[in-house]
Amino acid sequence: MFYVINGQAKHGKSTVLDLTQQILRTDASGMPLEWIDFRQAVRLYFLDMIVYTCGSPIFTVHGGINAQSHTRSEISVHSIVATHGNHQSHYQLGNGYRPPLSNQTLFQRDAHVCLYCGGHFLKRDLSRDHVTPISQNGRDNWNNLVTACIRCNTRKAGRTPEQANMQLLAIPFTPTHAEYVYLQGRNVLADQMAFLRAHFPRRSPLRQRLI
Repeated sequence: MFYVINGQAKHGKSTVLDLTQQILRTDASGMPLEWIDFRQAVRLYFLDMIVYTCGSPIFTVHGGINAQSHTRSEISVHSIVATHGNHQSHYQLGNGYRPPLSNQTLFQRDAHVCLYCGGHFLKRDLSRDHVTPISQNGRDNWNNLVTACIRCNTRKAGRTPEQANMQLLAIPFTPTHAEYVYLQGRNVLADQMAFLRAHFPRRSPLRQRLI
């Protein structure tokens, strides 16, 4: 059992908000791969799979006491950890790469804004809308999907924006893997955000959001 200190847990009681802070894992070349929790990060440290770290230390984890040296093991977990190997082939990061599509990441891509009325909504009040409806041979992919509030989606129905006389406020796009990793993040720290932003395409719509 690990004990986390440095303000993350005190007197044996964990602080849920702190302990759920995600850590960004990259490959040895610095390509963002995924988010992991502190337990997964400690395991990587223990297996000697960490090549280098970036960002600030966010967890200090103490283990058992060595019987010979009488010292206690300690691992400082940083916000960004690079691991051995190059995993790009595993994630198929070539030109044909398409990240998995879910409502959560779609809504994140569009900043929880309805791309018809421009209103900002909670997740429960949003839906995915096919710009070109499936009934008109539209596809179920990133480039044909936008976030819409339930009211606007109902009003648009099975029509295109032009047919419904509803202006689309932004052009939908397929995120790169680095953008997709960002969209999956929760409570992304400033140093993690800066690291991910450096891997975004120059004209990424997400760049302005992270300034």
